[in-house]
Amino acid sequence: MADSSILTLGTARSLLVDSSVYDSRIAETTKDHVFLGMGCEDGEDMLPKVETRVVLVGEAGRNRELAKALQDINTPFIMTDSVQEFGDGENTEFETVFVLTQFDSPEYNYLYKHEHRIVGPPVVLHCAAKDEPLQFSCRPLYSTTMLNLSLCFTGFRNKEEMKNLVNLVHHMGGTIRKDFSTKVTHLVAYSTHGEKYRLAVCMGTPILTPSWILKAWERRDDVNFHAGDEEFRTEFKVPPFQDCVLSFLGFSEEEKANMEERTLKHGGTYLEVGNERCTHMVVEENLVKELPFSPSKNLFVVKQEWFWGSIQMDARAGESMYLYEKNDSPAMKKAVSLLSLTTPNSNRKRRRLKDTLAQLTKETEISPFPPRKRPSAEHSLSIGSLLDISNTPETCKALAESSKPSKSSTPVLSKQSARWQVSKELYQTESNYVDILSTILQLFKHPLEKEGQVGGPILAQEEIKTIFGSIPDIYEVHTRIKNDLEELLTDWSENRSVGNIILKYSKELVKAYPPFVNFFEMSKETIVRCEKQKPRFHAFLKINQAKPECGRQTLVELLIRPVQRLPSVALLLNDIKKHTSDDNPDKITLEKAIESLKEVMTHINEDKRKTEGQKQIFDVVYEVDGCPANLLSSHRSLVYRVETIALGDQPCDRGENVTLFLFNDCLEIARKRHKVINTFKSPLGQTRPPPPLKHIALMPLSQIRRVLDLQDTEECVNAFALVVRPPTEQENLLFSFQLAGEETVKSAWLRTLCRHVANTICRADAEDFIQCTDPDSLQVSTKDMDSTLSKASRAIKKTSKKVTRAFSFTKTPKRVIQRAFMANSPSDEKSQRLSCENRVGSSTTLAAHHSPSMVHLPTMFERKYHTFSRSTTHLF
Repeated sequence: MADSSILTLGTARSLLVDSSVYDSRIAETTKDHVFLGMGCEDGEDMLPKVETRVVLVGEAGRNRELAKALQDINTPFIMTDSVQEFGDGENTEFETVFVLTQFDSPEYNYLYKHEHRIVGPPVVLHCAAKDEPLQFSCRPLYSTTMLNLSLCFTGFRNKEEMKNLVNLVHHMGGTIRKDFSTKVTHLVAYSTHGEKYRLAVCMGTPILTPSWILKAWERRDDVNFHAGDEEFRTEFKVPPFQDCVLSFLGFSEEEKANMEERTLKHGGTYLEVGNERCTHMVVEENLVKELPFSPSKNLFVVKQEWFWGSIQMDARAGESMYLYEKNDSPAMKKAVSLLSLTTPNSNRKRRRLKDTLAQLTKETEISPFPPRKRPSAEHSLSIGSLLDISNTPETCKALAESSKPSKSSTPVLSKQSARWQVSKELYQTESNYVDILSTILQLFKHPLEKEGQVGGPILAQEEIKTIFGSIPDIYEVHTRIKNDLEELLTDWSENRSVGNIILKYSKELVKAYPPFVNFFEMSKETIVRCEKQKPRFHAFLKINQAKPECGRQTLVELLIRPVQRLPSVALLLNDIKKHTSDDNPDKITLEKAIESLKEVMTHINEDKRKTEGQKQIFDVVYEVDGCPANLLSSHRSLVYRVETIALGDQPCDRGENVTLFLFNDCLEIARKRHKVINTFKSPLGQTRPPPPLKHIALMPLSQIRRVLDLQDTEECVNAFALVVRPPTEQENLLFSFQLAGEETVKSAWLRTLCRHVANTICRADAEDFIQCTDPDSLQVSTKDMDSTLSKASRAIKKTSKKVTRAFSFTKTPKRVIQRAFMANSPSDEKSQRLSCENRVGSSTTLAAHHSPSMVHLPTMFERKYHTFSRSTTHLF
């Protein structure tokens, strides 16, 4: 046995740096470290028994703990200060094992030269603690700190340094392999380059710095310590950006500072873009269209996903999967080319403007529901044609004549009803909402729950449950609602019930929503806390939030959608009910459906839904004369207020001072009142200043199809426009404005507006709603807005309107007003009715009644005159 070990040691000296051959041989024959007792039992019939004798050298002999440990395992020992008397020649009666406290002493060099077995005190104490005989090792073995660990090295250029590390690993009981394989437990890397590093990342093998070995050697005397403990080795992980010099292109200053800070934290350095020392240039692919220079062959130009992916894996990701490629949008080029075309003829201009608006809104139109599945539907009017504003009544009529009517088919109309339009909007928003819930589950929840993640679990199961709550249940119920709505719309008739679909799932909504909404704040706090404390989770969020499915929204912003969904559905149901005739059975059903949604919302803690923005709604109501009462809602909050000047003929005259109040689901448009000659007195005698603004329209954000960022030119400065499509209109409308004052930053305002438009219709791609456009193509100009001639022209126009209104013969007949007034009077008191008829012509009498009496007026009159003023002493 001694002969075998001497022979092997002689071979091992030449393989100290590259000892994979030796290691594999030892692993196969001696299982790396074999107990002497076990070796004797296995070869009891073949090898003579040799008694083990332990020699305690120098300080080891004066260690009482060692002596007691040897006695506990029944191993004889002697003490000496001179190893020469035992080191000369061989003794066939004893297998001598020398115990030394120092492996860099003259005694060690002497014994190693004569190829004797050498162990350190921790080996003896380890065996005694486990009541095992001394382990056999062909190499000097000081401790069992790296017992059962198999290491591989990569990236080392200094052979002396590597030789020293290999010796320390052997002294602590570890083995070394030249080639990386599944048997390697740890990779010791000097850099993040090379095939071994890439294989270790793919296989999830811990990648550690050389300091790990050195620190483990410092703790070699601790019998209870093992270098493979995760808590210890985590400190010595090779950072993902080691040996990397990064630069960042296309990011905001705040985001760039964050990424530079994390670069330093994860072992890298950073320089400015263009520096020749840079190894990587991280590009914001959504904003950067052209690189500022031609990159060299040694420079990796990668997307930001590579940066965050490396942090998430806690290892440098392969660059080949994340290389930056120039991204051109043919659709956008086509839109730009359309916008650049102008014609001199006014009719052609209007036609071109109409085509331009259609092209601009084409990309943001929500995908319509599938066409009817019946064969006859192929010959009938398709859903796509209904959405196409270029269709004329003649073409629709031709399509209708070519189709064969049936009992189950819907008659083809040149103009769909408002009830159908709002029902379609309900389906579209429901479909988008289901897609967002699916994104939350597929991009965030499921990957976090996946087993076998590189680098271990990103979050604990309790944290995942706290963040996502009942999202799967909400997703299931809304998927079924969406499917039912799709079936209803593909076989539409005015008598089909929309309310029954909501009633059908009301109980499931009650079960699914309150648990999530009530604990949403806790979910948000958990996300914020984990993002700060766990860099891998922060990187995980950055990677997924940058994907197109998320529309560059954060996880918190996506998770707030369920909080907003039910109030949005209730508003749409109210709108459907408004366009449902009284003799339609669905009207009563819709009322029940709305009540069922209110019941769901009553289960939600009111305190969770109150914000400071809700309180500001009351200020808006008092500031805007004629403000609709339905603006007051518990789910609604004020987001933004912008002062503008109208540039077109809609929604008010050019040059009017217009205030836009952006709420989370609608846009209140109000103009500055003209001359005011009186104040308002309350019944208690308290005087309040008159409202400074006049209500024009309260527009749901779902009607905004595109937000146009108008480029600054000599004739148009600081302007923007909205492409609007009300459900009752068949064509797009253009509302153009100029920002008044310098306190509002146009880019910030437009981004905020688009974000809430996307939230309202449950779309994730908020930035796709913004289109940078040449104002000339839309015939928008801010020129001469402040000139004396322009002001005089607007004044003449306003005066002309007042005179026309005063002497108009097309005003609403007196009898119409009388009937509307009488509809709101008690039916059982005839005398009161006659009295009202005599006094109905007085404007002061009308002023004493609230605007709800106007709901019985004809539709055109209601659209023309939205509400009565609070005080008729205010001039319009």
